[in-house]
Amino acid sequence: MTIIQQEKNGIMELSISGRLDAVSAVEADKDFSRVIEAGHERLLVNLVSLNYISSAGLRVLLVVAKRIQQNGGKVVLCALSSNVQEVFEISGFSSIFKIFPSSEEAVRFLES
Repeated sequence: MTIIQQEKNGIMELSISGRLDAVSAVEADKDFSRVIEAGHERLLVNLVSLNYISSAGLRVLLVVAKRIQQNGGKVVLCALSSNVQEVFEISGFSSIFKIFPSSEEAVRFLES
């Protein structure tokens, strides 16, 4: 798993590639914690290159969303592959997160 961070206009985009599973969830949690502790309140999680997500990966995203929302911020997801989208739908996470087909649409939402 790799996470690339890019900030633009006050929005922190985190692009996750590879697998977000029990092995990589610990490192992902650390990366997200650093972003939150740095004071970022608008997060865009781009999953276009994520091939697989496990329950441990879902848990990381849920904890991040709760922490950001407690601080009055927003977290959105975008560009889920079909297999990752299916995991979100089966687990019910698609009703928890705002999910957009593209990063451009997600950015428009975060800027509003």
